[in-house]
Amino acid sequence: MSNAGPETPFSSLHLELASTVDRVADELRRAVFDGELESGTALREVALASSLGVSRPTVREALGVLVAEGLATREPNRGVSVATPDPDSVRDICRARWVLEGAGVRRWSSAPEELRDAVRSSLVRYTSAVRSGGSYQELNERHLAFHVSLVGLSDSPRLVAMAESLMVELKLALAQVDRIRRNAHDQADSHTALVMLLERGDVEGASSFLEKHLADAETSIIDALNL
Repeated sequence: MSNAGPETPFSSLHLELASTVDRVADELRRAVFDGELESGTALREVALASSLGVSRPTVREALGVLVAEGLATREPNRGVSVATPDPDSVRDICRARWVLEGAGVRRWSSAPEELRDAVRSSLVRYTSAVRSGGSYQELNERHLAFHVSLVGLSDSPRLVAMAESLMVELKLALAQVDRIRRNAHDQADSHTALVMLLERGDVEGASSFLEKHLADAETSIIDALNL
């Protein structure tokens, strides 16, 4: 007769461990995206476990999550460290963004009204954060969320999921420069101009505008990081 079951202590311990791992991973992501942990910073299990008040196995699992997401790298005999943005990866991400976001923008006229409203609402949230002097993390999140909303015009959950994955990778590069904060108003103005083109029905103009915007973003990131 088996003693295992949903009410056993083992099940509870597993759930508690999983939630702790998630919390540790969230805190490490926050530190990376806020620029507190710079590229190349060694993520030592012992030091992190002591600082966060958790066990080394919990930290080890959380680091594994970050490695899988591309936010950290693991090297033999050197351990885990915050990943360093690679110029080829930045270029590839921006090219992939253009494929996804461009496809969404070109579907503006035929997209359901609720998806167009999602773009408008996302723009309002972003520009409101700019006007209220939002934190770097908030501006970063809302800026990238606006771009994901453009992909949402495709009405494809799979494409949106792909875009969200790309944004996680892009945050690593953006976290190393203060480009969003320093140019927040310029960014807000350019995004507003893009939506105004769409509202006027100038989809081709909006598509060209977006293509140049993403190309400029690629150049700015690479130049700022001296890649």
